[in-house]
Amino acid sequence: MILTFTLVGIVLIGVLGFVGRRRPAADLAEWTVGGRKFGALTMWFLQAGEVFTTFTFLGMAGLAFSGGVAAMYALPYVPIAYVLLFFLAKRLWQMGKDRGYLTQGDFLEDRFASRALGTLSAVLGVLFVLPYLQLQITGLGLIVRLVTGDQASGTLSMVAGSVLVVAFVLWAGLRGVAATSYFKDAIMLVVLVVLIIAVPAHFAGGVSGVFHKIDQLHPEKLFVHAGANDQTWFVTSMVVSAIGVGLMTLPHTWPALMAARDPKVLRRNYTWMPIYELCLLLPMIIGFAAILVVPKGSDSNGVLLTLSKDALPGWVTGLVVVAATATAMVPAAGILIGISSLVARNITRVRSARRQFWINHGTVVLASAFALVLGIWRPDLLANLLLLTYSGSVQLAPANLLGFLKKVPVGKVPVFAGLIAGELVVIWLTFVDTELAGTVNVGLIGLLVNVVVLAVAATVERTLTRPADLARTGEQA
Repeated sequence: MILTFTLVGIVLIGVLGFVGRRRPAADLAEWTVGGRKFGALTMWFLQAGEVFTTFTFLGMAGLAFSGGVAAMYALPYVPIAYVLLFFLAKRLWQMGKDRGYLTQGDFLEDRFASRALGTLSAVLGVLFVLPYLQLQITGLGLIVRLVTGDQASGTLSMVAGSVLVVAFVLWAGLRGVAATSYFKDAIMLVVLVVLIIAVPAHFAGGVSGVFHKIDQLHPEKLFVHAGANDQTWFVTSMVVSAIGVGLMTLPHTWPALMAARDPKVLRRNYTWMPIYELCLLLPMIIGFAAILVVPKGSDSNGVLLTLSKDALPGWVTGLVVVAATATAMVPAAGILIGISSLVARNITRVRSARRQFWINHGTVVLASAFALVLGIWRPDLLANLLLLTYSGSVQLAPANLLGFLKKVPVGKVPVFAGLIAGELVVIWLTFVDTELAGTVNVGLIGLLVNVVVLAVAATVERTLTRPADLARTGEQA
């Protein structure tokens, strides 16, 4: 029954994606940002649901199960980021419309007058987000395997989900993602409300009963304690995440922002979305309930589904699986648009609009196929690169912030130097000397090095160019 529910849900999501297309896309701009015509309701579901991926839906419960209240770091950083975006989004949207930005690479290339910087940022964007795409597809198979106990069913779901995502993304572009976002957020909220009522009531007599029992049996879970998820990890991870989201360093978030009809739509969203993000608390409560009944050392990402099977009828568990499936397929579609647009616009550099469009579509197919193949046969191959997704992408924050200013105060060379230095530090601390940073988020260390190198290089640049400027002034006099 659950497998049937899942397959029906996958097909339904695909159908909704196809319905999203109104007419054939005339160009890449129409396909990538929907012609910049999305209104308030569409933008709400497109943007507000960006943080609800399969490993947010399942992972927040898992992190609460393994780390207790340390999982709460995810609650404050999104509202903090939205405060930044409330002020920055208007300018970014206006620049995007006036100068035709579709990607982060377009923005940096234009603001720093450097094709090389645009290309480098695009390559880094693809590198950092590709593992995130594989994570969604692998998560889709994990969901089905956990509830059915059948590896073959998980593989079948991964293949079916990937094929349908590619099909509706190619057919409808961002409009297809927007159409599926309505369904995804609606069913996710319904399922979370059912879970937050049924699971705590079944195992502890209610939400208050969950925390009362944890206070008696596992009080250490109610404060941030020493270990991998200590106070340092909590604060630095929150800061890095807030900077990354607030300064738009993840490339797949750009099309959604650029698709807005006007800046008022964006500002309205950023006013109310912090309240919506409190929904992250709901799967965390399920994770706390799991502390009471799931054996220590169990797969943390599976605790929400495990408790669902125990507390709910089979058909309701099927709806939970459909909701979890939607949180995998819809973000995967958005990530594909971000990756393919970067490749077509900022990496391959073809002049023909038609060829650019075909390269974009080819990239959608190849990226999805690559992620699917790795998800089936080598699900852990990109696992280490996934560690770089946030800590690596946040190194673009200084460049983005400087680009937001009316007059960019530094040249491309200091930005290049800072970006490369920050990335090298992150790579070193992630893969070589993994103990050096302790529990400090390596993205923050890399960002500090990034800023220092950028500042020093900018000072040197001004020192070297000042004599030349003075000489030109003297000649004019």
